[in-house]
Amino acid sequence: MKNLTALLLLLLLSFGVTASEDIELQEASIDLSNNASLQRGAKHFVTYCLGCHSIKHIRYLRIALDTDVDQKKMLKDIAPEGASIYDQLHSAMNKHDAEKWFGTQPPDLSLIARSRGADWLYSYLKSYYTDPKSPRGVNNLVFQDTAMPNPLWQLQGEQHAEHKKNIWGDEYTNLVLKEPGTLSAGEFDIFVNDLVNFLVYVGEPVQLERQRIGKYVIFYILMFLVVAYLLKKEYWKKIH
Repeated sequence: MKNLTALLLLLLLSFGVTASEDIELQEASIDLSNNASLQRGAKHFVTYCLGCHSIKHIRYLRIALDTDVDQKKMLKDIAPEGASIYDQLHSAMNKHDAEKWFGTQPPDLSLIARSRGADWLYSYLKSYYTDPKSPRGVNNLVFQDTAMPNPLWQLQGEQHAEHKKNIWGDEYTNLVLKEPGTLSAGEFDIFVNDLVNFLVYVGEPVQLERQRIGKYVIFYILMFLVVAYLLKKEYWKKIH
C-alpha cells in the first residue's frame, strides 16, 4: 500500500512539473470569410515575411479571386513591385545567403498553419523578447533559441523577459513591453491576427467550400443509410 501511494505521488509530481513547463498559447481569432482581414494579412506577409519565406503553393491570382479583390489592386497594393498576377509567392532570398545568415534555409510557409496551428503561430509572433546571450539579440518564449529574428520588432516594440515564481514555487516567464513600437498593443494584436488568418487560409484555400459541400455529403450519407436499412428489412422479412 505504501509503495502504491508513493508511486501515485511520484506520478502527480511528474505531471505537475510537465504542466508548469508548458507555455499557454494565446487564442487567435480565425475567420476565413473575412476578406478584409485576409487582404491585410496577405499585405503583411509580402511586406514582412516574403523577404525570407515563400508560399510556393499559391498564386496572387488565386488570392485575388478568393478574397474578392481586383487583380490590378492586388498587384498595386499587395504584391511586390514587378510581380505578375500568375506568380507564386516566392522569396527573393537564395539558399546560399540564407544558410550564411541564418544557418539554415527559412522554410516555405504554405502548410505552417496546418502543422503548427493558428494559436501557436499567433503566440509565437507575439512572444519575442530581448536576449543578450542570443547571437541575434532576441529569443522567443514559444520557440526557444529560434533562428529567426523578430521581423515585427518595430511594430511591437521591445519586450523583456521577467522570471517569476507562482504560489507553488514553480518558475515562469512573463514578457513586459519596455520600449513601445509604432503600433499600440491592440493594433499589434489585430496585425498579427490578420497575418495568421492569411496563413490559415493559405494552408487550405478551399476550406470554406469543403465545409459547405460537407453538409450536403453528410445529408446524402444519412439518407442513403435510411434507404439501405429499409431495403435490408424488405429483403430479410421473408427469411424470418
